[in-house]
Amino acid sequence: MAASLIPTSFLVRRLAAGALALCLGALLPLGAAQAERIKDLASFTGVRENQLIGYGLVVGLDGSGDQVRQTPFTQQSLTNMLSQLGVTVPQGTNMQVKNVAAVMVTSRLPAFAQPGQSLDVVVSSMGNAKSLRGGTLLMTPLKGANGQVYALAQGNLLVGGAGASQGGASVQVNQLNGGIIPDGAIVERGVPTTYAQNGVVRLELNTSDFGIAQNVVAALNRKFGAQTATAVNGRTIELRAPSDPKAQLAFLSQVENLQVGLPPARARVVVNARTGSVVMNRTVTIDEAAIAYGNLSVTISPQQQVSQPNTPFGGGQTVVTQNTQIEMRSEGGAIKRVTTSANLADVVRALNALGATPQDLLSILQNLKSAGALRADLEVI
Repeated sequence: MAASLIPTSFLVRRLAAGALALCLGALLPLGAAQAERIKDLASFTGVRENQLIGYGLVVGLDGSGDQVRQTPFTQQSLTNMLSQLGVTVPQGTNMQVKNVAAVMVTSRLPAFAQPGQSLDVVVSSMGNAKSLRGGTLLMTPLKGANGQVYALAQGNLLVGGAGASQGGASVQVNQLNGGIIPDGAIVERGVPTTYAQNGVVRLELNTSDFGIAQNVVAALNRKFGAQTATAVNGRTIELRAPSDPKAQLAFLSQVENLQVGLPPARARVVVNARTGSVVMNRTVTIDEAAIAYGNLSVTISPQQQVSQPNTPFGGGQTVVTQNTQIEMRSEGGAIKRVTTSANLADVVRALNALGATPQDLLSILQNLKSAGALRADLEVI
């Protein structure tokens, strides 16, 4: 049995050049102009979705439902539902119903939704049911944050997973304890949507950026006339819309589809410490630096030796001795020069020349940031 202890190195082997090359193919050159539609950058205040949630029962399962002894709320919910349908269950009855599962049902109520409109719902088991495959959700009220019912859900579940078990062996593909019902809910009540107050409509940018806000204001004023748009702050923009509702809809449609030039994004490197993935935008640069790296590996191999000497009077006493071998191996370090990189392509070439892997790139970028050679914000998630 061997155990290995390998501390994080300063720099390492190879960057996933293929993955980064694929990312580079979709990126624009540093000096190229970039434009986006306003509908991709912002949304109108008041035009939003609302979350809905409900608790219900799924029936028709093939013996894969909740175990009643471990999930008493399933039996209680089933008893209450039967009583509402005119079926009385005597108290103390031990119901062994394996074809029923308690579930949570969620959905989203879109803006401007009207009664009769259909919604997709997501159904998730909250007990110990083995599978919801083949089940049917019974009528479930979906409530908003204010406790009011806005939709009713019911229908057959669509479960993307599959599984089988026999003789103690089992196989499963994807998740079996959750599914969806396309158009499984019907809206019973709409939510009033107000997006214009006294002829003023507010735009909210998806991210706070004074440069983007200024460009949006300038584009709107060029298109519709001066004083049409005013930036309140780096996220909110006020628009003076026509008072006529028909003209107002046409105006907002043109606003959404207006192209806006974007300033260069703030240089940022995002590292996922759990998966080792590294993503950097096109404004990242590296200053000239010299880096030394090397690996130190320590291997500990414990072994047990058993000795039982023979004696004239019979078997001797068994002796177990511990023999541990420790091996230390250090790879030769080197000092390598990283030249100044003016764009993302140069950054990738510089890191590839060092021979860095994505998993070890975190420590590399941290050291470059500490030395002041990385011209970007480093974010670890």
